[in-house]
Amino acid sequence: MRRRKFVYLVGLASASGSIAIACADNQTTTTTTSPAASPATPASPAALENELVIYSGRNEQLIGPMIDRFRQETNANVQVRYGDTAELAATILEEGNNSPADIFFGQDAGALGALQQEGRTTQLPENLLSQVDSRYRSPEGQWIGITGRVRTVDYNTNLVQAAELPQSIFGFTEPTWRDRIGWAPTNGSFQAFVTALRVSQGEDQARKWLEGIRANNPRVFPNNTSILEGLTRGEVGVGFVNHYYLERIKRENPQVPVEHHFTNDVGSLVNVAGVAILNSARHPNIAQRFVEYLLSTDAQNYFATETREYPLASGVTPEGDLRPLSQIESQTPEINLSDLRDLEGTLQLLQQTQVL
Repeated sequence: MRRRKFVYLVGLASASGSIAIACADNQTTTTTTSPAASPATPASPAALENELVIYSGRNEQLIGPMIDRFRQETNANVQVRYGDTAELAATILEEGNNSPADIFFGQDAGALGALQQEGRTTQLPENLLSQVDSRYRSPEGQWIGITGRVRTVDYNTNLVQAAELPQSIFGFTEPTWRDRIGWAPTNGSFQAFVTALRVSQGEDQARKWLEGIRANNPRVFPNNTSILEGLTRGEVGVGFVNHYYLERIKRENPQVPVEHHFTNDVGSLVNVAGVAILNSARHPNIAQRFVEYLLSTDAQNYFATETREYPLASGVTPEGDLRPLSQIESQTPEINLSDLRDLEGTLQLLQQTQVL
């Protein structure tokens, strides 16, 4: 039954001919392990403590370089299993206490919250928790955000004037936005946003928003990247995406006619990519060192410059002219990110409204 809590992410939407979760990093969901070699003879206790097994829902292209740096600095034998966040979490539940994983690195807070709810995570020390604002970690100290990703309404400046843009995400249900919207309903980050909409505004309001957007004949894209491509080509005027996709595009092409718009509500949800140490971890000390490293200035600056996400450790600033998190926080409702674990209810709502 535990695996059902995550298998539904694929299963429910498959019934409608769609894949339920597309990884927010646009990775393929094939699970791989690197490196996978096993020692020919049993390792000593000291050697075992310098081993680490990570299940990562973040793709290798994004976090592989950081893991390599950790290997070099600690001389640790780090094995990584890459795959879809939801499927890896399901695997952890299925494996139970026999799971080889020490660390779960999830691309969103919902999966982390679900593992905590199932009793599969363990308490993190205060010296780590204190480095990240309480908004972006488990209230019980069972998982911690490493980077922040903000939902934005990106818009083509040749097609949409800034003054037209509503300050509420609900404003896009108005008829004036008919045939001008792009969205990606099968994408995991979009579904996390809808979950946040349900949590903060209630089921009825979330349903009304989905029905209102659908009535405006939005163009459906497979993921955030394709929405940005559609925006740059002028196929749509606005698109619901995560902030860092445009940041990466502008690094290569600063003149692209697309800008961010932040609404003053849950439309600018701040979600996290975060980590938890499993309660069955065989190498808890090196696992804790890995979390410490992810919160270090070196790692946080890497995420800020290379992936263009918001660093969450105190004292590290985002790259470029991104709107400060403090400003976004002051304009959006505070949500317990662990509550985003109810993706099953979101998928059911998306099907009921014929969005999926």
